[in-house]
Amino acid sequence: MRQTHRKLIGTVLILVFVCVYALVAMALAQGRITTAPKLVQTIAYITLGLAWVLPLLPLIKWMERKDRA
Repeated sequence: MRQTHRKLIGTVLILVFVCVYALVAMALAQGRITTAPKLVQTIAYITLGLAWVLPLLPLIKWMERKDRA
């Protein structure tokens, strides 16, 4: 598969994943986190804000792989 095709597929998958992840993160943020102490809230929001990157790293590496000659 050519790199341009991988980038197109990867971009669509990233957009879908981020939209679904945002809904899940918002649902989690509206749950018990709101009654937790401020320090726990801060750690939870930072974790939720950055956790989407880890599952997408393999996809991004796949998208950036060079074409075979």
